[in-house]
Amino acid sequence: MSKRTSRLDDAARAGWLYYVAGNTQDQIATKLGVSRQSAQRLVSLARSERLVRVQIDHPIANCLELAERLRQKFKLRSVEVVPTDPGSESTVTGVAEAASSELERWLKQETPVLIAVGTGRTLKAAVEMLPRMDCRHHRVVSLTGNIAPDGSAAFYNVVFTMSDTVNIRSFPMPLPVIASSPGEREMLHAQAMVKPTLALAAKADVTFVGIGDLSDAAPLYLDGFITEAELKALQKAGAVGEIVGWSFDIQGRLIKDITNDRVASAPIPSRETSLVIAAAMGRKKLPGILGAIRGNLVNGLITDEDTAEALLASAA
Repeated sequence: MSKRTSRLDDAARAGWLYYVAGNTQDQIATKLGVSRQSAQRLVSLARSERLVRVQIDHPIANCLELAERLRQKFKLRSVEVVPTDPGSESTVTGVAEAASSELERWLKQETPVLIAVGTGRTLKAAVEMLPRMDCRHHRVVSLTGNIAPDGSAAFYNVVFTMSDTVNIRSFPMPLPVIASSPGEREMLHAQAMVKPTLALAAKADVTFVGIGDLSDAAPLYLDGFITEAELKALQKAGAVGEIVGWSFDIQGRLIKDITNDRVASAPIPSRETSLVIAAAMGRKKLPGILGAIRGNLVNGLITDEDTAEALLASAA
């Protein structure tokens, strides 16, 4: 056994003693035969290595009320609202954990399910929090291409990480996120290895996507998928957000041409047959979230209290 494996074993024991058995760090030190400082470091290691996940099993009234109001206001099938951390500037904390829990709930089903996934920082964080599982009876399909502009694997594509973590049969999309021309996109979509994946994505039982903003710091632009000129053109056309590359306005209408005629991603699965859950939060993403739910691009939402209240105020 390697030193790292042995230390992770010790960290797992310390984490269990602290979070499950309710031992103090002094008690853990005594039971493991280490110093109090070592016990403290082991507990911290258990958290940092995600050996321990903390779940608060208590309904928070304001979150539940906001979720129900959003569900009714926008006729959504599923809504979860998590508490807002006033001191955090993160756009994933809380929402990523909730998305991970919802994804895990689907993966634990005994009946085989087909899961479609988008990409982005929130979904990547959510998938990285999943526990090790054996989900060979399920399938996961990527909605978006996993090739970056420089030919490397797209950093925020999650299907490979998910496949490794939960042992699930995966179907990546062997395409660039955005093709160089409409003709190239059509040619790529006609490839024998791509057509079955596109068809599979359309049949998803549940879909998890992020919502990207189209501000001057838009992820599509910062990650090199679109140029500054294309970003400015999208903004001028009224684009406020994007889902797996598909740009849309405040009413959820897809923007004509510019980049949408070159997006190589699969269409967002039908909201009639798939539960399409967007995991997103933050004021910068608010117009995109509002447009996505107004336009019925998604029928499920995981967000935080502040964003939920702003959504309700914007729709008043």
